Amino acid sequence: METTSYFIRRFLLIVPTFLGITLLVFAVTRVVPGGPIERMLNEALLAGGDRGASISSPQRVGGSGLSEDQLDQLRAYYGFDKPILVSYVDWLGKVLVLDLGRSTRYNEPVWETIRGRFPISIFYGLTTLFLTYAVCIPLGIAKAIRHHSHFDNVSSGFVFFGYAIPSYVVGIALLTFLGSQLEWFPLGGFVSDNFDGMTPWQKIVDVAHHAVLPLMSYMAGSFAVTTFMMKNSLMDNLSADYVRTAIAKGLSFKQAVYRHALRNSLIPIATSFGNNISLILTGSFLIERIFNIDGFGLLGFESLVERDYPVVMGILVISSLLFLVGNILSDICVAFIDPRVKFGQ
Repeated sequence: METTSYFIRRFLLIVPTFLGITLLVFAVTRVVPGGPIERMLNEALLAGGDRGASISSPQRVGGSGLSEDQLDQLRAYYGFDKPILVSYVDWLGKVLVLDLGRSTRYNEPVWETIRGRFPISIFYGLTTLFLTYAVCIPLGIAKAIRHHSHFDNVSSGFVFFGYAIPSYVVGIALLTFLGSQLEWFPLGGFVSDNFDGMTPWQKIVDVAHHAVLPLMSYMAGSFAVTTFMMKNSLMDNLSADYVRTAIAKGLSFKQAVYRHALRNSLIPIATSFGNNISLILTGSFLIERIFNIDGFGLLGFESLVERDYPVVMGILVISSLLFLVGNILSDICVAFIDPRVKFGQ
């Protein structure tokens, strides 16, 4: 009962936390210079041949060719004519009915802009998450059992090497060597140009062929963290009294590891699971730029650069909800792994 009430409180806390996150970012988008109106006026000036002019404040509208009334209409259209709190309430009311607004860059509903990136981001996010746990947990177990062995030392060298190099550098190196020089993999994109004319099996092979290098780049950094978290946690439990007692009672070392120590060692992994859920959609704009992947990371970066605030807020809504729900999932995973954990206090 205490655990149930705890999770109910956690779910109820999503609302004020979400309001705080979105209100803060919404206020920042309204006070920073270079909003959509200024960007539109600058583009109009550049298109008119006035390369040396720029608009950085509402007072510099003399060369824009727009009257003050027209500028007021633009501010009203983009919602900049109201106080921040009033505009935020209007925006929040639209979000509650699943209306994320309209992109100022693509001139289409934000949901339509975001929805096109969902398949790509979910594919890379879920695949990276699955492969990371599927490889790092067994590797961490093997390293803990064979601590200070030749296998442990060599694997640690490879893991640390991948962790020390930024993911985008790994991506560039892989793309240059395996993609450009050896031509084993495509140089970018999510699928081939003739994807629509392929058979179902050929489509699966084509997506997997394009995904190898980006996935290796995504996983380079997370490998070390998850692997050594698993290894260190298992080593701590192997040195605990209850494991030595289990071995003294007749269990083999292997049985003591998998029946007793392993489950407790998974608690730190379960604690970080929720945070990784939010990374499913965010991705990395550098890796997506290198491999020409039109995903969430690149969309969010370009939206910030282009001051496409409706898209920025739309991505924030999705990512913040994923993060908040992910934290609760972490607690659920911990409670599932270790029933002794009590959340009521």
